[in-house]
Amino acid sequence: MKKTNMLIIGSGPAGYTAAVYGARAMLNPIVVQGIQPGGQLTITTEVENWPGIKEIQGPDLMTNLEDHAKLAGAKVEPDVINKLDLRQFPFIAHGDGDNIYEAKSVVLATGAQANWLGLESEDKYKGFGVSACATCDGFFFRGQVIAVIGGGNTAVEEALFLTNFATKVILIHRRESLRAEKILQDRLFKNSKIEVKWNCAVKEILGKENPLGVEGLVVEDIKTQKLTTLSCKGVFVAIGHSPSNELVKDQLRTHKGGYVITKNNSTQTSIPGVFAAGDITDFKYRQAVTAAGMGCMAALEAERFISELKK
Repeated sequence: MKKTNMLIIGSGPAGYTAAVYGARAMLNPIVVQGIQPGGQLTITTEVENWPGIKEIQGPDLMTNLEDHAKLAGAKVEPDVINKLDLRQFPFIAHGDGDNIYEAKSVVLATGAQANWLGLESEDKYKGFGVSACATCDGFFFRGQVIAVIGGGNTAVEEALFLTNFATKVILIHRRESLRAEKILQDRLFKNSKIEVKWNCAVKEILGKENPLGVEGLVVEDIKTQKLTTLSCKGVFVAIGHSPSNELVKDQLRTHKGGYVITKNNSTQTSIPGVFAAGDITDFKYRQAVTAAGMGCMAALEAERFISELKK
């Protein structure tokens, strides 16, 4: 049994920032890293939008954050939480093996995962031309042709955003009509930089080896099965995100496909003492810097919660 005032589940920017602030508040926080230590940034190459650092590799940024959390006094556990019981207090979490954690507050920072196509070539070029975040990586494709895959709000918004950088954006959709809101569709169809490929499915992403980089993709016409090769330098997969809510989906209030609900201007969830920060609750911005900000908020709110318990 490992006891703590604050258990942080997840080790992305939200989790490590919560750990820094929790440690400075003398809460002796424990960070359980999870199955992907460092979170989604560990599969990102250049990061150019982290304030104060002009350019850094994603894995290096996460290593820095982990070191900072440890230096502040947080304990970082290379463990995975398999079960979390929020119906009793203190809260109980079960890790791999025989590890059990007892916590007076919990910060959920388990993040979300982008939905991918499931292609081998997609995995190969992730971070080398294949991305799931236009605001993160669009800047790297200035003056290039970019492909966006999807047909919902996210896909249309990303296609419109990418026209700020690209000479041309190709939107590839499996159906013959978009699912996005009408106002977004109107903006898309009026934009001369965007071309829509209807009834098409991506079969393969093409690229070069040294250095790794996307050169194009192969799409199949769903009606005729005809294969076509398209040239592009970037591929943005925009078929949705799934919040990593497996531990809490039956215990906390959620919405919009499983994102944990928090109170307005707060990280407090539907259970007192349980806080959510980062992509587990953020379906709108999904940025490292906003996740870090919420991690700070969660730690400050957890400190206040613990202080009230002592009165």
